[in-house]
Amino acid sequence: MRLLVINPNTSASVTEKIAAVARSAAAPGTELEFVTAPYGVPYIATRAEAIIGGRVVLEILAERAAEFDAAIVAAFGDPGLGAARELFSLPVVGLAEAAMLLACPLGRKFSIVSFSSRLEPWYRECVEWQGLSGRLASIRMLDATVADVGRIQAENEDLLVALANAAVEEDGAEVVILAGAPLAGLASRVTERVPVPLIESVSASVKLAEALVALRPRKPLTGSYRQSAAKPATGLPDALTRLIETGQASTIR
Repeated sequence: MRLLVINPNTSASVTEKIAAVARSAAAPGTELEFVTAPYGVPYIATRAEAIIGGRVVLEILAERAAEFDAAIVAAFGDPGLGAARELFSLPVVGLAEAAMLLACPLGRKFSIVSFSSRLEPWYRECVEWQGLSGRLASIRMLDATVADVGRIQAENEDLLVALANAAVEEDGAEVVILAGAPLAGLASRVTERVPVPLIESVSASVKLAEALVALRPRKPLTGSYRQSAAKPATGLPDALTRLIETGQASTIR
């Protein structure tokens, strides 16, 4: 089984954190390859930045999808996830979706905790897009100054743990998701400091991707993820242009 893990941010240090967690979560025999966005922003925090990250995801998948059994969009908020499912046949999983879905069997309500209040509107829309607003206890965010996104969790660990505990004690959260690729690895390090399950979104996405590959789903011929009709495309990278102009999704290996 081969999984492509795409970090749609430009931070190589974040990709390294993602890779360490993903490798520890992967089953024996699962091969992982990691790609960092060649352009964009160090971390995605707004809707506009998410659209840029989504384009990166589509361009990388257009070039590489045929080499893999599944792909992971390794940014919480899942930029480009729906579009990728329209264009490609292989299963594509997002960090936010995987974390929320795997939180549901562990508790009635989950909370999302992360490092910047700027992220909250986008994350809330992501919860709504997944149809999980009724399972959301709260979203709690720091107002951290991000000088170096690779040091976010090290510099704010105690504050993030305090937010997680507040979500449990004050909001009724029965599961807490530590959200955002820059927080990869934090959940396992602080699990004994919070009295409810903590979800590590990178680990959740790897396990969900492995499960989907094992199920071998077909590309839908109808519904919202069916392939769009072929049409001319101008000014796009060659691989993405071919995909749109032929109207043919790349096939699962």
